Amino acid sequence: MKNIDKILQKDQGQFKSFIESMNLLVSSTDIESEIFPQAKSYLKKLIADDAWLPDDCVQPNADKYAQHLLYKDPLNRYSVVSFVWGPGQHTPIHNHTVWGLIGMLKGAELCDEFHFVDGNINPQGMSHILKQGQIEAVSPTVGDWHKVANHIEQESSVSIQVYGGDIGTIKRHMLNEKGEVVDFISGYSTV
Repeated sequence: MKNIDKILQKDQGQFKSFIESMNLLVSSTDIESEIFPQAKSYLKKLIADDAWLPDDCVQPNADKYAQHLLYKDPLNRYSVVSFVWGPGQHTPIHNHTVWGLIGMLKGAELCDEFHFVDGNINPQGMSHILKQGQIEAVSPTVGDWHKVANHIEQESSVSIQVYGGDIGTIKRHMLNEKGEVVDFISGYSTV
């Protein structure tokens, strides 16, 4: 993986420490409610600055958000991804199917939450802004459907996201342009 090699060349210990801590954590438990508190504290330290992250992992794509794989656990217990949002970029309404933590490294994200009930996507009526340094959780147990957009009009925003699996290869669901729930696999902009 090219990104992990670049990170380790630039890293002053933050990312390596994060991976070591996550490896110990997911080796000791696979219970989401036990993972979240510890993983949040590790992610909080990681997003305190961006010196460890290579420049090409903070570059937006011209047409849609970028999803850069930073690390994938060899046992597929978790993955770490940088999401880069250019001005005006957003996701469709989608879910994750696994636990996840989103830590805002730079800028801000606007998140609109949704419920999936009886085969229909319904607005939950809740929107919030995730600001630099903040972390939120997603999963089927705490809320899994949302639409995310860059909240900063003139700049890129970057979040570091940790998921309970290789998120780029997991079959998930989204709402298409016709309002239908369809399967998708996100893939990665760079690996």
